[in-house]
Amino acid sequence: MTASTPPTPPFRDPDLPFAKRIDDLLARLTPDEKISFLHQYAPAVERLGVAAFRTGQEALHGVAWMGPATVFPQAVGLGATWNPELVRRVGAAVSEEARAMHARDERVGLNVWAPTVNLLRHPLWGRNEEGYSEDPGLTSAIATAYTRGLRGDHPVYWRTAPVLKHWLAHNNETGRDVTSSSVRPRVLHEYDLRAFRETVEAGAVAGVMPAYNLVNGRPNHVSPYLREHLRTWTDEELLICSDAGAPSNLVDSEHYFDTHEEATAAALRAGVDSFTDHGEDGSTITARVRGALERGLLTEDDLDTAVRRQLSVRFRLGEFDPGRDPYAGGGEFDTPTHRDLAREAAEQAVVLLRNDGVLPLADGTRIAVVGLLADECKLDWYSGTLIHRSTPLEGLYERFGADRVEFAEGVDRVLLRTSAGRCLRVPAAPEEAADGPRGAEGALDPALLTGRTDLPPLTADAVGTELALVDWGDGVLTLRAPDGRYLSVAEDGFLRASAEQPGGWVVQETFRLEPCDGGHVLRHLGTSRPVRVTADGVRVTDEASDDPEVFEVVVVERAEAAVARATAGADVVVVVAGNDPHINGRETEDRTTLRLPAHQERVLAAARASSARTVLALVSSYPYAIEPGPLSGVLWTAHGGQAAGTALARVLAGDVSPAGRLPQTWYADDADLPDLLDYDVIGSRQTYRYFEGRPLYPFGHGLGYASFSYAGLSVRTGDGTVRVACTVTNTGDRTADEVPQLYTRAVEPSVARPRRELLGHHRITLAPGATAEVFFEVPLSAFAFWDVARGGPRVEPGPYELLVGGSSEDVRLRTTVTLDGEPAVPRPVRRDGLAAADFDEQSGTEIVDRARTAGDAVTPVGGGTGELLFRDCDFGPDTRRVTVTAAAAGPGSVELWVDGGGPAPVTVPVAATAGPYDHRTVEASFVVGGVRDLRVRLRGPVRLAQVGFSA
Repeated sequence: MTASTPPTPPFRDPDLPFAKRIDDLLARLTPDEKISFLHQYAPAVERLGVAAFRTGQEALHGVAWMGPATVFPQAVGLGATWNPELVRRVGAAVSEEARAMHARDERVGLNVWAPTVNLLRHPLWGRNEEGYSEDPGLTSAIATAYTRGLRGDHPVYWRTAPVLKHWLAHNNETGRDVTSSSVRPRVLHEYDLRAFRETVEAGAVAGVMPAYNLVNGRPNHVSPYLREHLRTWTDEELLICSDAGAPSNLVDSEHYFDTHEEATAAALRAGVDSFTDHGEDGSTITARVRGALERGLLTEDDLDTAVRRQLSVRFRLGEFDPGRDPYAGGGEFDTPTHRDLAREAAEQAVVLLRNDGVLPLADGTRIAVVGLLADECKLDWYSGTLIHRSTPLEGLYERFGADRVEFAEGVDRVLLRTSAGRCLRVPAAPEEAADGPRGAEGALDPALLTGRTDLPPLTADAVGTELALVDWGDGVLTLRAPDGRYLSVAEDGFLRASAEQPGGWVVQETFRLEPCDGGHVLRHLGTSRPVRVTADGVRVTDEASDDPEVFEVVVVERAEAAVARATAGADVVVVVAGNDPHINGRETEDRTTLRLPAHQERVLAAARASSARTVLALVSSYPYAIEPGPLSGVLWTAHGGQAAGTALARVLAGDVSPAGRLPQTWYADDADLPDLLDYDVIGSRQTYRYFEGRPLYPFGHGLGYASFSYAGLSVRTGDGTVRVACTVTNTGDRTADEVPQLYTRAVEPSVARPRRELLGHHRITLAPGATAEVFFEVPLSAFAFWDVARGGPRVEPGPYELLVGGSSEDVRLRTTVTLDGEPAVPRPVRRDGLAAADFDEQSGTEIVDRARTAGDAVTPVGGGTGELLFRDCDFGPDTRRVTVTAAAAGPGSVELWVDGGGPAPVTVPVAATAGPYDHRTVEASFVVGGVRDLRVRLRGPVRLAQVGFSA
């Protein structure tokens, strides 16, 4: 007899719906196997033939961390293109390369953690480079395009599975795991949720990653918003992946829960399905889950819900259907198409901010190119390894000829002389030493990469080695050897010229010179230890050592001298300035100022001192506050990836007319900025929507080499839509792109509304003399605001101005349309009471958690005094009593009164309660009637949750 072939299990049957197949596989998994799936590194289940699976492959602007890949412009640069179709093609190319890399290295994951849809609310945020825009509509348009490219266009199978980062209201690195963003309901619904919502609703999102921070006093990893909002926006099973280490933060740094079992259970019940914690070792997380099950904090149904969501993603990725998955064979990698696309994206990301006619540069122009970024192609933390590389200097050499271009980097060249009279020397590297950039072979966690120890450490002798010193701001220095390698410190504590670039999770290539005894101590910032010279070489001191070397800084040549030489015979000086994405403004570190570092201001001043006209090209992850007056031209581009230099040179030469647009406001001064932790964009008048000052350059701004006229504005309303049309004509002498933008403004708002709000945009290409008709179809819902009185969106009846032009301030056409909308209704406070967080205006307060699982309360900042305003409260004819529901850490009070005369203010004392969630209700007399504005003043450490009224 022949043994019969076992039947194919239903989960292997490609003809069955995914839901039935997932049910079958889930039923076959043991509880321990289900638990193991909850960690980022889910192990294989060999008895079922189920492979191991890893959530999380960084792919923000190319496949990151896993070795060579096509590197596209930073996300903020993609946002500056204002071109969703281009960004969709970039996303498609990235996912094709992810598939190709996965086919030859299974460490490359297909569950990609991208894009970042955090809004660029504050330009000092260290991760500004990762977002697309300060505007939620533009952000969602670009993010939707990128996710569609990442997903692919097959109706069933996904090329990669995108996860949006970082939910929610996350714009600060300072104390990012312990600070709370106070987000009032209007800001939550009109601003922070919107970018996520519109992207999820578009249907190409596989999941979301919560952020490290807290929102309204509650960690994002246990937020009820995941269930109340996010999961209601789609019928797809969304996979919620924790950020790295965040589950442990719930206990270790945030102290939100007493035990890790409680924290893990709460996160799982809130909606977190995959725990990124403790690297590749899942034993700690699985032990916590088992402990939570044993304590009755979780059920197996809770496990099933999370595992089902992970399996849903895996089925969509074709893991169980290799014969039907159209992407199973891999994808294109580093093709001419991808290289051309990288250049096109870099070109479209360039924003021309100012031009007095110096640009484009004429053929034959004698050019001096100077600056710290002139011969650099910088990468950031979420970049892949460069296959191709172009710098602005290389691009200008290629375009204009090396004989027409002079170069000076603009560094200070120094010797570091010891107290014994010897100078630091960089020994020659042995011929057999390995070469190549750090992490070129790929790393699942590049934070674990260590510095090189195969090179000899620095020594000291009578002659020494001249070092290139750069101050990147706030006294943070890099030192570079003549062979181009940066001084770095490896795990053994020795200084070596070993790094291709500054980089790493903890940057080991930065130093600070601290005055000491008439000289300077050289402190290594990665270890926070000073440097000393020993018989074995130069190294950082031991913890117990108290004998750091005191150096004399001998300046061999200042930056200004080199700039003067290079610019002496130039017609035009191009100063390439900006940031290194690993220094002074990056993940874990916010910036402290909008100003250019003083070192680069020196280089710029030296360039201006020449007789040549000066063009400033800023290559940076974020905006700067500069003085543009003496400059003939100013351009900005984010770090543009592998084709950055070629793209910038082509724009400067006029081979491409720039048409990038600013995706965020460029403020003129630090004084224009709110506090970094102030998330109330309405109350503190943030972003182009509310800012009432004069920006350096407004949102949407960008010039080109052609001119455009706008005409024929028309508006039609009907079927729940406002249809706007106009014509745009290229009145210049070259083919160029234009970006018509449509904004609105409520003319007679009853509450604070945006002074401008983007409703739509197009990027169009027109030949000289050509005219295009541009159409915008805007749903009436786009004119709504979140009405706290009704707890939902409302279109207010009345006039709305429609503005069309080239930026938020460059308005070419305008008209007014009157919308019917829905009239306001007074708050029925006798029936519903008032939730404290549903205020209309506030001062001196912040929103906190009413309970660990759900609900909001309001408290004075720092336990001081704060005030709330509730407009149009309908008290009926005979309200006589008020009840206050609050908790308090100590004695406090709640004071209530109405505007326009009436009863005297009533003060309700609030005694200390057993804890922040132990709310007590206190009643007092409060005689009032009619529709009135109510004011509530909080004093002391009071957490007000609810106010009620009765006869």
